[in-house]
Amino acid sequence: MNFAYRVENLVKQYPRDKSVAVDGVTFEIEEGEIFGLLGDNGAGKTTLVRQLAGLLRPTSGRIELFGRDVVRDPGFVSTAVGYMPQSSAALNRLTVGEAIYFSAHLRGLSRRDSRRECDNLLDLWQLGRIRTRACSQLSGGQRRLLQLAVATSGHPPVLILDEPTNELDPVNKKHVWEVLRDWSMRFGTTIVLVTHDAVEAEKVIERVGIVQRGSFTALGTPAQLKAAIAMKLRMEVRFDPQDSPLLPSTVAPQEKAEGYWMFILDRDEAANLLSAIDIRTLTDIRLNSTTLEDLYIHYAS
Repeated sequence: MNFAYRVENLVKQYPRDKSVAVDGVTFEIEEGEIFGLLGDNGAGKTTLVRQLAGLLRPTSGRIELFGRDVVRDPGFVSTAVGYMPQSSAALNRLTVGEAIYFSAHLRGLSRRDSRRECDNLLDLWQLGRIRTRACSQLSGGQRRLLQLAVATSGHPPVLILDEPTNELDPVNKKHVWEVLRDWSMRFGTTIVLVTHDAVEAEKVIERVGIVQRGSFTALGTPAQLKAAIAMKLRMEVRFDPQDSPLLPSTVAPQEKAEGYWMFILDRDEAANLLSAIDIRTLTDIRLNSTTLEDLYIHYAS
């Protein structure tokens, strides 16, 4: 088994900050794997991946990328990793085409190959019509697609993507996941995906780490982690807020929105609830196996 990353006892503590941002994390990421990091804002996900990308020096611990020390060999990291941060302010002085071209050139492509790469990525990420537009004039969704184009320029063997589908509409989100799956399968690209959206992450990830307060509360494949809630079901009901359904005293819903309840139930509880509730008071009812979002809530709590 070949590993893209080996991380041992990684710690990051910022000066004058009593809490530890990354607290003794140890894990490995296989070559060609799509690895997800799930966690709330402030859980430590971005600090962790900035260290993987060589942009932040660890307080202690060790990170190896393809067997090379990230701290000691920053030049190798810059060519091997395509990093997509949450912010893209550094691109503001360039046009869309220039940002992609120079990113490819800085990763070692010749000028001729960089121009070809730019054309290919403009097409892949559907940015051709805004090629000459200044990055500072892009919408939020266009900026995210440009960041993906910049990160993937030069076909680096590792992609680290921090909330890549933020601000994208459903059509473009679907396109992003399709491209990432294709690159992982076709090119063996290792992808580290950072998100707080478990529903989105479940579409592509092969293994996931749930991050809370700078450390993993769970690490494994979704199937392995779901074993803890494998016998439970998710029930969602929608109804007119003026006509709430009556529930048995033993069941308490999670109110997701006005007129929208969600339950995580044992299978016998689900059967009992279905028989007890007056379906005529509902506008919609859905019963499914538990999801990665339910898993995340289970481990986070």
